[in-house]
Amino acid sequence: MDILKTLASELTLPEKQVQAAVELLDGGNTVPFIARYRKEVTGGLDDTCLRNLLERLTYLRNLEARKEEVRGLITGMEKMTDQIAAAIDAAVTMTEVEDIYRPFRPMRRTRASVARERGLEPLAEAILTQKKIYSPTLNELAQTFVNPEKEVNSAEDAMAGASDIIAETVSDDPACRGEVRELTAKYGKIICKMDKDIPVYAQYYEYSETIRTIPGHRILAINRGEREEALKVSVEIDRDIVLNALFARIVTNPKSPAYPILSAAVCDGYDRLLAPSVEREIRSDLTDTASEGAIKNFSMNLRNLLLQPPLKGKTVLGYDPGYRTGCKLAVVMPTGAVAETAVIYPTKPHEKIEQARKKVISLLEKYSVDVIAIGNGTASGESELFIAETLQQLKGNVRYSIVSEAGASVYSASELGAEEFPDFDVTERSAVSIARRLQDPLAELVKIDPKSIGVGQYQHDMKPARLDEALSGVVEDCVNAVGVDLNTASPSLLSYIAGINRTSAKNIVKYREENGAFAKRADVLKVPRFGAKAYEQAAGFLRVPGSKVILDNTGVHPESYKVAKALCEKFGYTDTDIAAGGLKDLRVKAEKAGLASLAAELDCGVPTLTDIIGELEKPGRDIRDALPMPVLREKVLTMEELTEGQILTGTVRNVVDFGAFVDIGVHEDGLVHISEITDRYIKHPSQVLEVGDVVQVAVKKVDLRRKRIGLTMKGVPGNRL
Repeated sequence: MDILKTLASELTLPEKQVQAAVELLDGGNTVPFIARYRKEVTGGLDDTCLRNLLERLTYLRNLEARKEEVRGLITGMEKMTDQIAAAIDAAVTMTEVEDIYRPFRPMRRTRASVARERGLEPLAEAILTQKKIYSPTLNELAQTFVNPEKEVNSAEDAMAGASDIIAETVSDDPACRGEVRELTAKYGKIICKMDKDIPVYAQYYEYSETIRTIPGHRILAINRGEREEALKVSVEIDRDIVLNALFARIVTNPKSPAYPILSAAVCDGYDRLLAPSVEREIRSDLTDTASEGAIKNFSMNLRNLLLQPPLKGKTVLGYDPGYRTGCKLAVVMPTGAVAETAVIYPTKPHEKIEQARKKVISLLEKYSVDVIAIGNGTASGESELFIAETLQQLKGNVRYSIVSEAGASVYSASELGAEEFPDFDVTERSAVSIARRLQDPLAELVKIDPKSIGVGQYQHDMKPARLDEALSGVVEDCVNAVGVDLNTASPSLLSYIAGINRTSAKNIVKYREENGAFAKRADVLKVPRFGAKAYEQAAGFLRVPGSKVILDNTGVHPESYKVAKALCEKFGYTDTDIAAGGLKDLRVKAEKAGLASLAAELDCGVPTLTDIIGELEKPGRDIRDALPMPVLREKVLTMEELTEGQILTGTVRNVVDFGAFVDIGVHEDGLVHISEITDRYIKHPSQVLEVGDVVQVAVKKVDLRRKRIGLTMKGVPGNRL
């Protein structure tokens, strides 16, 4: 296999473009670095395309390695033939390679292997020849294999053993397996029956759906129901469809005396061996496909969540609701520093409401708090009501926002949380985390295992290694897209910067603590064991706002400083002009001069020149600033107050295969089913909605008993669909 040609074909890219990207990846360059600073080399491949390329490259290289391994194993058995070698060369999936190797694989003792040990393989081969006339007859031939010492006591025993060998031969034949797998996938159905009554799976108690149409989220739900013993799940297909195909492939002479024995063996091979094996493979493939779809959806949601705009320059009161142990408060300053913590008891069983209100008002006034971030966990409903009433009494400009607590407890109880706040208890750390999530979602959420952030579906049912790989890639891309302040970034945030691992991140922070703030980007090279390659990969994503080198606070890579300075000099700009707020008319002047000719004059590529202009226009810019800010509230809304047709503003919290969950200011998120998003056909909600979108919704149905809210966006003014 020519891997580069295969990749180019699959990704519909020129082979030279693929080759350039592969060479960069093989050279130890990171995806964010290549996507941002090697656009001329790759033709502008973005981080998503590069990760897809890397994933397929790894698979294809592993496939080639497995092919060579199988080739060597079969050759070592002295069973290699030109036909087998050609089949190995032609295989394009791991499944095909394993099908080829299956007949040669060391196996546990089976009925067929026992029959072979008893010397019955020649009889099986004779039956498979399907002669018109057997001389001696088949019964007479079978009689010659009778051997009581080998437990073959009769001709019938010999025939039975030969049939077992034929059945296994059919089951192990790559062509037969491939055809049965294809037919089952095309015409088969998933069948579900109730095993144990668990109401959440009631819709699957008598359920069937064709394999080729069943969506991934139903596969994952069915799998979970089976694991919890609520469901019995099977794959069914019209048996005649498969047997007719097998007979057409195996039976060459229906009039042969061997036909009855052969046909019975083929049926046995399918029923006893091939069908169960193919069922396992198909269900495994369905699960893998569903998991990849769920991981893709999770990754998309995570990306949108991490890139939510920060509340810059705001002092936030973090509020972690609770009952018996009280509600924990933490005032977090715009820098992220914790000014004060406290505990109040406005909820049951204490209900010290007035005392709690005085404390909250005292903190709001003392620190000029701008926003209160309330966690959405236990007692959040009562806490929101308490805060809303308190703000009405205060009559100031303070607003509140409900913040997802997903993963906050994980961080609070983690080693990282203990390192950051050794003198705080778990709930105090949680209050700080809730506040910081509103101030800067990216900086805070990188401290938490992405699986715990709560924007996926069935994430706990997926292969942990594959999920971790995908989500880590998303976090890495987001952190590098935004960039980090070298003098304030936490080790968690720094560890996602291209070229920086966890050890290097800790070393950077340690050096910063011992030697003071970094004066310029290049000073990071003074950190022990931080070399030139790491600097090359990381430098462009590190920001030093106070540096005398003005470009240190931009996304311009140090390798392009010379180009950036020459560009400024050409049009008469100085560092002072850049520091004053950016070169607003630089792009107009550059385009008037001609980007291509200007790039040639400056000895750089047009993509690099374009990126440099963008950075000089808005030095220190944050790509998240262009996104809608979080919805801040001052009045509480309860489910009981909702009425059909009521129009509300909400924030999309999670996008899943069947719709989107929207926070409308009630304790429970409402569901906009995929059929209620837009009048036009969409295959997936992500075609229209993203996590963090602010949308207008109308209440469609309220189920107080089950605490479910049905919403619609169809016909609601104010949405861009």
